[in-house]
Amino acid sequence: MSTPPAPSYAFFRRLARVFNSGQSRSLLVAGDVHDLFYTPNRTSQLEDDDGGADPFDGSYQPLLHYLIARCNVDNLVRIVYELNGPIRFIDDGDAQKVRHAWVAWKTGVELDTLVLRGLSDQAAASRKAEAENSFDESLRDAIGRPTVALEFLRQVTLCSRSAKRFRLMIFIEAADMLVPAGDGEITRLPVADRHRVSVMQDWFSDPAFCNGEDSVVLLAESESQVHPRITRLPQVLTVEAPSPDAATRRHYVDWFLRHQRPQPSLSCSIEELAKSTAGLSIHALRQVLMEAAHTNKAVTADAAIEHVETFITSQVGPGVVEFKKPAHTLQDVVGYSGLKRFLQDEFIPRVKAEDESALPGAAVAGPIGAGKTFIFEAVAGSLGLPVLVLKNIRSQYFGQTDVIFERLRRMLEALDKVILFVDEADTQFGGVGPDAHATERRLTGKVQQMMSDPKLRGKVVWLLMTARIERLSPDIRRPGRVGDLIIPVLDPEGEDRLEFVKWAIGQSTDTLSPEAVERIGVMTEGYSAAGYAALRSRLRAASTIKNRPLREDELKTIVDDLLPADIGAARRYQTLQALVNCTRRSLLPEPGIDEAQREAWRRELRELESTPHQ
Repeated sequence: MSTPPAPSYAFFRRLARVFNSGQSRSLLVAGDVHDLFYTPNRTSQLEDDDGGADPFDGSYQPLLHYLIARCNVDNLVRIVYELNGPIRFIDDGDAQKVRHAWVAWKTGVELDTLVLRGLSDQAAASRKAEAENSFDESLRDAIGRPTVALEFLRQVTLCSRSAKRFRLMIFIEAADMLVPAGDGEITRLPVADRHRVSVMQDWFSDPAFCNGEDSVVLLAESESQVHPRITRLPQVLTVEAPSPDAATRRHYVDWFLRHQRPQPSLSCSIEELAKSTAGLSIHALRQVLMEAAHTNKAVTADAAIEHVETFITSQVGPGVVEFKKPAHTLQDVVGYSGLKRFLQDEFIPRVKAEDESALPGAAVAGPIGAGKTFIFEAVAGSLGLPVLVLKNIRSQYFGQTDVIFERLRRMLEALDKVILFVDEADTQFGGVGPDAHATERRLTGKVQQMMSDPKLRGKVVWLLMTARIERLSPDIRRPGRVGDLIIPVLDPEGEDRLEFVKWAIGQSTDTLSPEAVERIGVMTEGYSAAGYAALRSRLRAASTIKNRPLREDELKTIVDDLLPADIGAARRYQTLQALVNCTRRSLLPEPGIDEAQREAWRRELRELESTPHQ
């Protein structure tokens, strides 16, 4: 087994380039900020390379500790401010170094000169003591008073530029709590929050600070949780700390096995475990391994996948996503012979592909009750891939929808291969037009970007189910997104309908002549898949009561007694929309359908739209 290299974090390389080049002096690190990151034991520097000679000579630390270690550079004073905590200097001597510079800045005289003059100059001694006290008092006053802390840190950068003896690297945790986004309106924030936004805005916009050598790193899970007056400043850049990839998870498992006593046992290889834990954070992976070490139970790939499902559901939020494991496959699907051939011959191979031929997604259209969800759950069951059902990514709280989406995107990027299933997609995604709510526009825009993201092609397959395909945004329906493939699922006809009839009447099929089955089929003309399922349930109940297969006259009596719901016009409208939006001629009821027929469908649609009940 080859030794895996130490993790190399692209977000830190970007951070290093931004600060080393002077591109910006204020930067927000968002994303997986609460996870663990591999930190080499060697003295690290603010440079573009990661790792060390020994890929296991280090430890996994929280992000703040990782950044502090990696930014250990000569003449760089590292300062940490944690909400409701003190302002901390990482190196003991740095606090005194900054204190001396503060005295010189406040008095206009170097400290050594003040000391010498203090032997004979009582006023100089008093000025020195006053400056020292102001520094010490500011540090004390900053504890539990974030507005005071931010203003003091801003003044420390002024002091640093005056002294020109050192550079500052200031780390500020929980930026989303210090300067929360609220509802985006600055006037609606509490006075203290407005004050902090003002301090930070003035600080990061100051040309002297932008052109100086001091730097500030803000930490927050989501950029959208930080007030837009800060994040939209051109001087403030954002880098994303992504969820761990397979290589990072593999390194952590190997590192854990080398350092943990007692060791957990694995029923699979490290590579298999790393693959099956796609989507887990390093923190969550640690919990899996620690539990196994404590209980002396081997870690299995199946158990790891269960942890993934629980973890992702908890992280994205309750009611947002659901893992589904379809128990049926395409072999269990009745009828749809032409569609099943297409799915087997083209759709499934393109879903499995991981190169440019991979399918980004598909929209599945058709009238309500046509069997769209059942068929494509069967496809997922045939593929053996995890199915993530997107249920509701909207939140009642302002800005929370953006946070949910960002968590979802990070999770999808971490997974190896997944089918993202969206039922009733027309209600999940809105439009981008001027009449749409701002949140709807942002959400739809982000979904559209993610569908066509090259990083996710071959990893995420979007399946959008809808009976109202025309309500999906045209940008979602364009090629390169689900517009590559819009599949109509229609009511069964011909041999497919006969297959549904036989399936519905069950055991009675064996006791009836082919002509009798045909006669029952004529009576059920126009039935949907859901209609046949309801008929099957009714017939099976009657057969159970009689304890025998039903005769033809009994079948006819039951079928004749059924009255369809008054939704025929709505289903016809949905059928026509599925037909005119279909992107494969071979998937239409008759492959030879020409443009004249398509125009006839459009005319019928316009007629239905003009009726009062449409």
